[in-house]
Amino acid sequence: MLSCALLFTSAACGSGSKNAAGTSGQAQELQQLQEVQDAADLMAADPTPTSTFEKRKFAKTRFVADAALAAGAAYQWIIKPYKKGKFKKDAKGRKLALVKAGLAGAFTYNRLKAATKNAKGDPLLSKALAPLTAGIDSLKGLGTKLRKGDASSSDVGSFNDIINKVKDAGSSAGAPVKDKVPSLSQLNKG
Repeated sequence: MLSCALLFTSAACGSGSKNAAGTSGQAQELQQLQEVQDAADLMAADPTPTSTFEKRKFAKTRFVADAALAAGAAYQWIIKPYKKGKFKKDAKGRKLALVKAGLAGAFTYNRLKAATKNAKGDPLLSKALAPLTAGIDSLKGLGTKLRKGDASSSDVGSFNDIINKVKDAGSSAGAPVKDKVPSLSQLNKG
């Protein structure tokens, strides 16, 4: 758009006579303006960090945030209530505990997938999490199982195992993860 405006301006301001030097200079100037415009379009379309170090640092930070939320949700609304017996048939508050566990299961899966995606920006994290992707994928349907009350102790144990393995992988790659319990509104948003 900028280059078009400059093209019309330079064409309108031209002297009526065309010479080879003037046309060549204008063409070169237009070429440079087009290159600047193309570079500006690329930067606006896909903002990226300025250096490899910043890109890795940003990936680790996002990984830690996502993994911490996943760990906090799994512990607070799946593992802890299960250990307290809240999912048993006659337990008081069972329905609410199951709904929260279902939301937490879906939230945990979503955040673990995001953490895995963010880990790809850091070579060390990517290598550490590579063996866990199948385990993370296996958690996909557990949120629904929990919500319906069909989850077994091995299902709850798989959440705990995967979360611990992700935390260990993060620590080994220099990105320690500490549980961060999300709010119920965060669970609802996914």
